Amino acid sequence: MRVSSLEPPPQWALASAADRNKQLTDGGAELKAPWELSAWTQPTVNMDNMDSLFNPSLAAALKKLDPEDGEQMMEYFKTQALLSREKALLQASVRDQKKLLVENAKLKQDIEQLRGQLQENQKRRTAKALLSQVPPPPRVSPALTKADTAAPTNHPPPSATLTEGRDRPSRRRRGERKARPKSEPLPLEAESRIDASRLDLRVGKFLSIRRHPLAEAMSVQEVDVGESCPRTIVSKLGGVEDLDELQGSLGVFLCNVKASKMRGVVSQGRLLCCSTSDVSVELLAPPADSTPGDRITFLNYPGEPDRELPSKQKIWELLQPDLQVDGKGVANYKGCGFEVKGKGLCRAPSLTNCTIR
Repeated sequence: MRVSSLEPPPQWALASAADRNKQLTDGGAELKAPWELSAWTQPTVNMDNMDSLFNPSLAAALKKLDPEDGEQMMEYFKTQALLSREKALLQASVRDQKKLLVENAKLKQDIEQLRGQLQENQKRRTAKALLSQVPPPPRVSPALTKADTAAPTNHPPPSATLTEGRDRPSRRRRGERKARPKSEPLPLEAESRIDASRLDLRVGKFLSIRRHPLAEAMSVQEVDVGESCPRTIVSKLGGVEDLDELQGSLGVFLCNVKASKMRGVVSQGRLLCCSTSDVSVELLAPPADSTPGDRITFLNYPGEPDRELPSKQKIWELLQPDLQVDGKGVANYKGCGFEVKGKGLCRAPSLTNCTIR
């Protein structure tokens, strides 16, 4: 009869070890309790073979002590040994599982770090490739080339040669002056691309703000954009009612527009806002770690901004339709975000899918 692990121990298991030792007199052997069986077990235990788990002398002693229950006692000891083995295997499995979880977490963290480094290196390579592009060589007018390389076929008399020799340099110079505007390449400003890299966008801090004395819908701000003196900027903030809340906060400013008077006050820049209508207006918010004077750049459009945007070319008017706030609230130009390098992207506080003005 096999003893189950859920059944209570038999009556002999409840007896003290001293009472059982008194009953075993032949050979001077003592029957010890299950927790005192180290002397009865073999030196090398084979857990796979339950028959060889205990010394045969233990089984013989138990049968001699109690012929009726000796076999049942051995079955109980084997069951307890098997349960102890399963418990040890389960504990070892739990330890291995915890160890694997810790190693997996560490590997995941290493993978994230390597992925970030790979993305950063890819951005650097892209920017380097764009900066290393060399403009094509200037075109040379075929008319000038033929005029400079053609040689006279008829040799005039010496007197005519002396006379024409004096006039020819002057004629050549006159011809060159007339043809030069067509053959020479255009200035760098005229050939430069019309993209967001020409805009001098900076992070600015509102030092003070007040209503315009001659226009209720306009406000006059004193702004720190990282220069020795603050700038005065006039802007229309129709949706902002409490102007005092803006004092000390950060905004995005266009700093290379030509200064102009707006109702008698000279404005030295432009405050960038996003809006869905004249009533719903929000200021673009730069990253939280930004400081006044930080420049806002575009990864796909590197380059230095103009010192001052030429008013005749209307660069701002041409670029403004492509300045948008996407569905995630990120300000971008043709899908490329407004970025303060190393600090983050410029966003709209709550509006999405709207224009920037």
